[in-house]
Amino acid sequence: MGDLVTVALLGLLEGLTEFLPVSSTGHLLLASHFLSFESAGKTFEVVIQLGAVLALLTVYFARLWQVFSTAHRDPAAMRFIVSVLLAFLPAVVIGVLAHDFIKTVLFETPRLIAIILILGGIILLFIDRIAPTPVYHDATALPLRKALAIGFVQCLAMIPGVSRSGATIVGALLMGVEKRAAAEFSFFLSMPTMAAAVGYDLLQNRDVLDFSAWSQIALGFGLAFITGVIVVKWLLSYISRHGYALFGWWRIIVGSAALVALSLGF
Repeated sequence: MGDLVTVALLGLLEGLTEFLPVSSTGHLLLASHFLSFESAGKTFEVVIQLGAVLALLTVYFARLWQVFSTAHRDPAAMRFIVSVLLAFLPAVVIGVLAHDFIKTVLFETPRLIAIILILGGIILLFIDRIAPTPVYHDATALPLRKALAIGFVQCLAMIPGVSRSGATIVGALLMGVEKRAAAEFSFFLSMPTMAAAVGYDLLQNRDVLDFSAWSQIALGFGLAFITGVIVVKWLLSYISRHGYALFGWWRIIVGSAALVALSLGF
């Protein structure tokens, strides 16, 4: 029963944080550390991310269908697809080259994750206040060079605690993308990025994967999916009215609490 409660909490945490600029990976790694949870071959931690991917696909299915079904005759739709693929490209190259270092070094340092959560929160608060006047208001119509630049910024999220959505949103804001459009482009970019990351993790760890705890995996997956749908639908409306300050403070509070707990020997 205790294990099911733990995986339920982790599933909820994944869905809640995946699309917020607070670092889902950082939250999951810290939570797993303090709850003393680790699945065989990290199967649970990898597979529940697919629940979040499915949540995003569900929310944007109609829009994505329209884009892909008209791309052959609509230059704007094709340009949007190319912009997302361009932004995705840096993560493919750098992710493959740095995968082993990230997994074996950075992922085993909870203190580093906590510090980066705090620093990222400070940066998010700062950028939310001083971001230049928006020039681009449509996430589907960003210039290709801007999309590629956002893709390079996204690679900073390979450091646990940085946040993939946080990096892309901050990069987009600094390039003159409006707050809502920045979040939406982050959503679109996350689909190929997350799917590729999960697929690559599964491939790299195929010899040690353990799906025997199927009930835990199913529970975490389902909760990540449901929570992810709710967060995606809520987030765009919230940031249009309030910006990103809440998430900056969230990062600072979580990171500080983690540092205190680690210092006390937890």
